[in-house]
Amino acid sequence: MLKVLFIGDIVGRIGREAIAEVLPKLKKEKKINIVIANAENSAHGSGITERIIEELESYGIDYFTIGDHALRRKKQAGLYGLQNIVRPANFPPDVPGQGYCLIPVDGKNILLINLIGRVFMRADYDCPFRKLDEILANVDLQANNIFAIIIDMHAETTSEKVALMHYADGRVSAVLGTHTHVKTADEQITDKGTAFITDVGMVGAGDSSLGIAKEGAIRTFLTQIRETHIIPKAGKAIFNSVLLTINIKSAKVLAIKSITKNIIIN
Repeated sequence: MLKVLFIGDIVGRIGREAIAEVLPKLKKEKKINIVIANAENSAHGSGITERIIEELESYGIDYFTIGDHALRRKKQAGLYGLQNIVRPANFPPDVPGQGYCLIPVDGKNILLINLIGRVFMRADYDCPFRKLDEILANVDLQANNIFAIIIDMHAETTSEKVALMHYADGRVSAVLGTHTHVKTADEQITDKGTAFITDVGMVGAGDSSLGIAKEGAIRTFLTQIRETHIIPKAGKAIFNSVLLTINIKSAKVLAIKSITKNIIIN
């Protein structure tokens, strides 16, 4: 059996410290083989840096997905040439990086795909549904010995994520939603064998508004004047993730389990 842990959006330093506190113990306790995390908010809430990727790797994260903040730090665009980082595949063609990668497992491979939704997003992305079709048509699953396909669907609306799950149902192993920073309680395996959750949640400040200091968020709503986002440095932290159990021989997802930890970061 193969155990794959997928971690929700990591938000700021407090999120990284929560990873350091929780992940090593969790990997040992659950005998986890592969760890994937959405890191698009890991650099103070916006984007990634080389130092932060190396930090997160040292805690035990193997592969990274991103989202709409992928290119907020343009000087770090070279990071998207790394084989263990995938940015949304339906970004425009000239954007640096790759939208999918192969994860080697005992002579076989998992295909990890990153997609981004279009509804309520600021940029005009290509269609994630058609991009998925394109990837599945162009990647030779048999020649690459691919036994499982995992999608990070980074989207604002639940409807778009659910629709993508139905569209991909039976063709992929898992569709895992990210971006909203609020874990949903609908983890399931469909009749056709696709594991799904609308949103995995986040790793960040627990006493906050989606990882951002609650005071500024409240003032923004009261005044309609956008406050600067401040990420708490300490206090309550939440660690959201899901654990996939996959039978390598049958290529079936046997279970999807929600794992949430609440800790204090000093």
